[in-house]
Amino acid sequence: MTKLVNCVVFAFFLGLLSACSTQSTSSVAAAKTVASTDGSLIRYGAKGQGKLTIVFVHCWTCSHDFWTPQLEYFSRQYQVVWVDLAGHGESDSRREQYTMQSFGQDVAAVVQKLGAKQVVLVGHSMGGPVALEAAKLIGDRVIAIVGVDTFYTPFIYPTTPEQIEAFAEPFSENYAKASRDMVQSMFTPDVDDATRQSITSAFPGADKKVGVSALYEIFYWNAEQGDASRQQFADRLYNINAAPAGTENPLHKSVVLVPGVGHFIPQVKPDVFNQILEEILDRMTTS
Repeated sequence: MTKLVNCVVFAFFLGLLSACSTQSTSSVAAAKTVASTDGSLIRYGAKGQGKLTIVFVHCWTCSHDFWTPQLEYFSRQYQVVWVDLAGHGESDSRREQYTMQSFGQDVAAVVQKLGAKQVVLVGHSMGGPVALEAAKLIGDRVIAIVGVDTFYTPFIYPTTPEQIEAFAEPFSENYAKASRDMVQSMFTPDVDDATRQSITSAFPGADKKVGVSALYEIFYWNAEQGDASRQQFADRLYNINAAPAGTENPLHKSVVLVPGVGHFIPQVKPDVFNQILEEILDRMTTS
């Protein structure tokens, strides 16, 4: 039974991680700082102009660098915003627990500072729950939430304390190895070596305290609040998900599948991802 649980949560966690590009986005949007609710200093940047403000929310132990292709592309037509969640990237932290709610406060603080009126939150993997929590705080100014390989995927969430503990144990014992081993299992066979290496190398050096705490919190959030949160924003929730085999069917009417790619859709197939996101944004401006 333990072996089965480990296999299930291992498979699911392939859908939790995202990757960090080593390319800096400082040329896209210069960094500024705002205090989150608990005093953590959150680094963010904004560039471009337009009717909509698109806020890109990164994933577990990642940073804003992950969104470089999107920030450059969408800043031509919209205001784009990057944010490093507390304990990630260039942001510091004054918290002990890395909950989805506290990360949501980080995003909401940035939006409030900018005074954005029409906001689209784009969250990859853990960034999806964070975006939903931020939307609860920002309110009607959020006109759309785009989950990227995070909601309505085939991955099975661990829901009991025993299942969650079984998954987290390797990360507590040897964080660098567990992170590296996990990420190396997250690619389709045709991903080029350079992309694979740049993604894999980003994870082992992340802050263990942040990573392990957030790991627990994402599972508990899903078990306790996930369904209700998705339902709350059902009229504004869109999803762009991976279809590695190319034969998968969408698990929800809100899902658009990208065939032939694993979890790292925005990095591995940026042109395809950008086109799908652009179509979603066009609906926002023409409706």
